[in-house]
Amino acid sequence: MKVCEKVQRKGTTSYNEVADELVAEFSAADNHILPNESAYDQKNIRRRVYDALNVLMAMNIISKEKKEIKWIGLPTNSAQECQNLEVERQRRLERIKQKQSQLQELILQQIAFKNLVQRNRHAEQQASRPPPPNSVIHLPFIIVNTSKKTVIDCSISNDKFEYLFNFDNTFEIHDDIEVLKRMGMACGLESGSCSAEDLKMARSLVPKALEPYVTEMAQGTVGGVFITTAGSTSNGTRFSASDLTNGADGMLATSSNGSQYSGSRVETPVSYVGEDDEDDEDFNENDEDD
Repeated sequence: MKVCEKVQRKGTTSYNEVADELVAEFSAADNHILPNESAYDQKNIRRRVYDALNVLMAMNIISKEKKEIKWIGLPTNSAQECQNLEVERQRRLERIKQKQSQLQELILQQIAFKNLVQRNRHAEQQASRPPPPNSVIHLPFIIVNTSKKTVIDCSISNDKFEYLFNFDNTFEIHDDIEVLKRMGMACGLESGSCSAEDLKMARSLVPKALEPYVTEMAQGTVGGVFITTAGSTSNGTRFSASDLTNGADGMLATSSNGSQYSGSRVETPVSYVGEDDEDDEDFNENDEDD
């Protein structure tokens, strides 16, 4: 049972890894035994691990390729197996949907940033000079807006790296991507109001491989563009992108201490590269001597 539990928990392992861990566990539990007895017990445990792995392979609970041991699963009846597969299918469909939403949001961010660059470049060309320093807003940024009647208590750390805001009324927090969307920098893709001219522009701002996704987003044939994120204000109030109203006037229907956050920025997914395959030797009772 201990060998079975080890392989199930790890998913992918090896004979040496399982044997070493079990030897360490039993040795730690029996500190009173003599060194010569300890060596005998260790060799005995490794033999039992070898036997247990062979039994699990014979029952098709695990599989072995070279020195790599993989967990397959405990025997189940057809109905239970079908139910497990359906649960796994739904889990993977949800993950695909989440990845689609993340991809769409990253596409919107790239289009918005590139549109902003073109807009600023055009403005500089018309003015024949760069903008005055006091008129520039650097990315990234956030905008906090609230009623004129709201009392705001703001504290700033000495190094000016931390800002603490306390509000006695509702307020909104918008990140730079949300602001650029409202400025029309996303070509209307985020709201489904993308014209043929905007679509052509948007397709020109992304790599060629992503152009079909932009077309699908404009046609509304791909699910949810917005990705919901959560954060918290300095006074502990929770806020979520899904609660933000779409009105341009910024009016909110929340409690007096509520807050809203339009967090549309998403992180780029990270890829992990697996380790190289082990050598071609099969494991056996003497693997611990390798």
